[in-house]
Amino acid sequence: MKNFYKGKKVFITGHTGFKGAWLTRVLLNWGSQIKGYSLKPEEDSLFSKLNLQDEIEHEVGDIRDLGQLEASMSDYQPDIVFHLAAQALVRSSYDDPINTYTTNAIGSLNLLTSVNSCQSIKSLVFVTSDKCYENVEWLWGYRESDPLGGHDPYSSSKACAELIYSSFVRSFWSQRENFSATARAGNVIGGGDFSIDRIIPDCVRASENDGKVLLRSPNSTRPWQHVLEPLSGYMKLAQSLYYKEITELPSNWNFGPSINKEITTGELARLVLEILGSGEVELDPLDHPHEAGLLQLNCDKANIQLDWHPKWSGMDAIINTANWYKDVNSGKNPIEVTNNQILEYFDEQND
Repeated sequence: MKNFYKGKKVFITGHTGFKGAWLTRVLLNWGSQIKGYSLKPEEDSLFSKLNLQDEIEHEVGDIRDLGQLEASMSDYQPDIVFHLAAQALVRSSYDDPINTYTTNAIGSLNLLTSVNSCQSIKSLVFVTSDKCYENVEWLWGYRESDPLGGHDPYSSSKACAELIYSSFVRSFWSQRENFSATARAGNVIGGGDFSIDRIIPDCVRASENDGKVLLRSPNSTRPWQHVLEPLSGYMKLAQSLYYKEITELPSNWNFGPSINKEITTGELARLVLEILGSGEVELDPLDHPHEAGLLQLNCDKANIQLDWHPKWSGMDAIINTANWYKDVNSGKNPIEVTNNQILEYFDEQND
């Protein structure tokens, strides 16, 4: 993949977000030319800490603005597009469902419309979420053919995005060679996430203040995976689409950890706080909106057809994530810490 991406022109929506910043850093390390289109980054964000605005073509914009998005993409004429821009928080979707739906559904339609008018694009990875499935909390993993749904506005908005994608490609791209696919992953962790109301950033803040992290559902399990896991899947998928190795249309792919011993949110929080050296876990006494207790993905399709497999266990993901914050908080350079984890994950050697 490193040789493939060298020199490629890549357009990333949501590049100022947590996953977008990691993807941008990986591709820059591999020699890609990158243009990012996203909302203005938070001052305390991974994007800012990595000084990525100095290394790419960086455009501040909203995917709900079709005119700006279409012009931005057309001006750049990319080879590959990764669509990551989203309102990504379940709790925020309850507070502002209008923003959630307009961003995740209509914004995604704008993205597809912009891609449709840009003939240079040879590969599109349209990222949604594992929460797009109608989750009945069964014990086995959801397959790409299982029904879509969503209890909360965020999950529903991601199912909407999937339906919009499916309709769009069948309506407008059915006569073209396939160059697009959706990618479904969730519960991604890793260094540099500073979002409110996410468990590891909450643990980091609690540790810094020697305080307590409040858990709503300490016995809930999630398929924890390091951010580099799904990103490696997205990049491998984009490469296969570029070479016309995927013919199914519409095309949907799960990227998640191997289904084995699940780690509860309580176990995760205690381990992170232990590595960071301070902080306590406490049950949140308040009532909160519904959140799923169990959600797993079946990734056989990606395992077999893309030869994509997770490299780090859930425990490895947690330890590497906690160590990123520990190293950066102790004064180490965030760029060096991030690049070292990228090198380790992709089995590269320092030059």
